[in-house]
Amino acid sequence: MPRPTPAQLTYGTVTVVFSTLAMLLLSQTSSGIGVAVIVFAALGLGLLVAMTVPQPKPAAPAARVASVVRTAEERVPVQRAAAAPVLAESVREPAGP
Repeated sequence: MPRPTPAQLTYGTVTVVFSTLAMLLLSQTSSGIGVAVIVFAALGLGLLVAMTVPQPKPAAPAARVASVVRTAEERVPVQRAAAAPVLAESVREPAGP
C-alpha cells in the first residue's frame, strides 16, 4: 500500500478539524455519545477526502527518457533521407520528343 502524500495528509487533517468543529457547533451536543459520533463521522469524512485527492504520476526513469530521445533522434534523419528522392522525382520535367 503506497504511503499518503503530504497533500493527502493535509486535506484529511483540515477536513477532520473543521468538520468536527462545524458539527459540534451546529448540533450543540454535550453528551459523550454525541461527541463520539461526531468525531467518528469527522474521521470518516477526513479519510474519504484524503483518499480522493489525486495521486501524482510517477516520473519516468532517466534511462527510459534517454532511450526515447535517442530513438527519436535516430528516426528523424531516416525520414528526411527517404523523403528527399520523392521530392526530387516530382520536380523533374518530362523528357521531350
